Amino acid sequence: MGPHPAVAAIRLAVRRVLHDLLTEHHRTTAALPHAPSHELPPPPLVLVACSGGADSMALASALAFESPKLGIRAGGVTVDHGLQPGSDLRAAEVVLRLRELGLDPVDSVAVTVGRAGGPEAAARDARYAALDTAAERHGAAAVLLGHTRDDQAETVLLGLARGSGIRSLSGMAAVSGADGRYRRPFLELDRQTARKACMVQSLPVWDDPHNADPAYTRSRLRHEGLPALEKALGKGVVEALARTAQLSRDDADALDSWAAQAEATVRDAAGLLECAKLYALPPAVRRRILRRAAIAAGAPAGSLFARHIEEVDRLITGWRGQGAINLPGKVVARRQGGRLVIRQG
Repeated sequence: MGPHPAVAAIRLAVRRVLHDLLTEHHRTTAALPHAPSHELPPPPLVLVACSGGADSMALASALAFESPKLGIRAGGVTVDHGLQPGSDLRAAEVVLRLRELGLDPVDSVAVTVGRAGGPEAAARDARYAALDTAAERHGAAAVLLGHTRDDQAETVLLGLARGSGIRSLSGMAAVSGADGRYRRPFLELDRQTARKACMVQSLPVWDDPHNADPAYTRSRLRHEGLPALEKALGKGVVEALARTAQLSRDDADALDSWAAQAEATVRDAAGLLECAKLYALPPAVRRRILRRAAIAAGAPAGSLFARHIEEVDRLITGWRGQGAINLPGKVVARRQGGRLVIRQG
């Protein structure tokens, strides 16, 4: 008798990601100068980011089960955000659970959460910085994240609410981060599958009270917004939003590629952007070039919103002698003699 369908589903999702990582490892190893077998690089190490919640505990369990069969080393890391009383004790419990699964190494990393961008964004920034540090310290090939299809649907709706364009509608990528460090095996699985997998395996899980706190936008969306949409539109909203994310990502990737190729054609010999040539491009391509130029000049990508790019775009499409546009990061965009100059103010 095989495993419960929920357990089988999460194991299959993790197995696919591990196969991909192993293939990449073999390709990299094959490209190295020939060396004796005892000098070959060790098998890749994969870490699971685990909060102790159902999604990440199901992920940790599947990683612990699948990795030995493929000869992959598996460890874990939990991040203590310090936002709740007893968070350090809870992190210690997660470490114990991961070690009981057979994962090694296992780290608990305490972080200080700032205020930039709001509490959710600040916690996310601190968490990813900690995960990056842990991965680099251990030389990990990848860090697995437990985001599910439900998380993807919420991310798409949040992007829609911000009006940030097609890239924000593309949600979370299955592979992201420096050198593809972050992998999300569960983006095609729903949250209930992960919870059920934990239940049938008797895995203890911790439900973060922040996930039910209406003070947080994502929590309100999860407990009020999505249920209201499903009530009004019927079941299948989450699946449709996740599908929208993938379609949007494909479109955004194509437009980004077009913009990268077109950028060289709209610069003069001195490297300045020529307004007339920019004007001739489709708006979606032109605005991507403007965004790339602003980021290259020092504007923080996370603080650069659609409204900023629209203001810069009007220097090209609605030129009436208007003054300079101030952008995040003390970057200034101005039109000078038919050229668009974007640089630190």
